[in-house]
Parts: sequence; structure tokens; C-alpha cells
Amino acid sequence: MKSDRILATIVLAASLGMMWAAIQIQESFIQDPMGPKSFPMLIAVLMAVSAVVMFFKPDADPHWPGVYKILELFGVTGVLIAYAQLLPIVGFVLATTCASAFLTWRLGGNARQSAIGGVLTAVGIFVLFQYALGVNMAKGPWGF
Repeated sequence: MKSDRILATIVLAASLGMMWAAIQIQESFIQDPMGPKSFPMLIAVLMAVSAVVMFFKPDADPHWPGVYKILELFGVTGVLIAYAQLLPIVGFVLATTCASAFLTWRLGGNARQSAIGGVLTAVGIFVLFQYALGVNMAKGPWGF
């Protein structure tokens, strides 16, 4: 029970930090009706609500993952941070191919399935957003 409350406090602090960061986002005069702040604020509010519920209704017998799973979670977090950093440099297709192939592998796919899934996911999302929806995606040095 105590560990749930500690985690809830950390998540609540992180959500408050996200709310503060979302408020700091500069809005331009040309934007969609919801604006750039709405999605991060929605995620932060959901995190805060979840943290409050976890704080006041903790699990009676929480089961925490072992050291290997925790290290694996840190590894996945590192891949997602690298993805965000590499996206504007190498472009959407290459960065998304690598990240989604890694995540597919961690979810149990073999190397072939992960590579094919990564390419299909990246190209599919790129085509959908770039051409069907007209959203400009990050283009790397190769133009995609």
C-alpha cells in the first residue's frame, strides 16, 4: 500500500509539471481550434486523476515487477527519448521504423516480424498523415 502511495505522489508531481509546461507553450495566430496546449493538458489531467485515485485506493497487495522488467522499462523509455531526439534529424520514416521495430521486438516479435512491422508502421503512418490528412511530417535528409 505504501509503495502505491509513493508512486501516486510521483505521478501527481509529474502531471503538475506537465500542466505547467503545457501552459508555457507559445500559441501562434495560425493554429487549429484546440491549440497546441490541449493534448498535453488532457494527458496531464488524466495522470493527475489516476494518481489521486491510486493514492486514496491503493492496492492491498501490490505486485511490483522484478529488476529485469524495470531495466527493460528504462530501456524502452530510452528508446522513446532517442526517437524524439532523432525525429527531426533523420526524419519520420527512419526514426519511426527503428523505434517501432524495437518495440515490436520487445512485445515478443522475432527479428523478421519486427523489421517488417516497423517498416509497414512507419510508411503507413507517413502516407496517411502526409498525403491523406495533409499533415506535414518530419522529413529527414532523404526527403521522407
